[in-house]
Amino acid sequence: MEKGGKELKVSAIKNGTVLDHIPASQLFKVISILGLKDCANQVTFGMNLESRRLGKKAIIKVADRYFEETEINKVALVAPDAKINIIKDFEVIEKKVIRVPDEISGIVKCANPKCITNHQPITTKFTTTYENGELKLHCRYCEKNTSSDNMKIISEN
Repeated sequence: MEKGGKELKVSAIKNGTVLDHIPASQLFKVISILGLKDCANQVTFGMNLESRRLGKKAIIKVADRYFEETEINKVALVAPDAKINIIKDFEVIEKKVIRVPDEISGIVKCANPKCITNHQPITTKFTTTYENGELKLHCRYCEKNTSSDNMKIISEN
């Protein structure tokens, strides 16, 4: 299949969501965060695809599913520059760039084992900051920072 002189690496979907420009190393984290392993919808993904910007990228296409903002906020933590395309009748009707929100609630565990959120039924709340280009989450309760390599996404199940 040709499109603009280039071969499509992953087939088109009629309706649904495409997440593109995911760092290749984060593909399976994104699949896990979105619960796609147990999804009944058609899910297509490609990994280690050529990308001028990322070197290697991943892409996920989910037929007949549109994601909530809370799901996208979780993805933003591991793929902050990914792009989302909303597809209807094979046409892209909306394009969005994922951005890490200024505040995150109930998505990530605090890395501080002594934090009250790890011992009481309290929703975690963080302010997002960047230190030397790396995402840090600043806990509202214990005031400790959680770095991106220590982030543990709170699962819904």
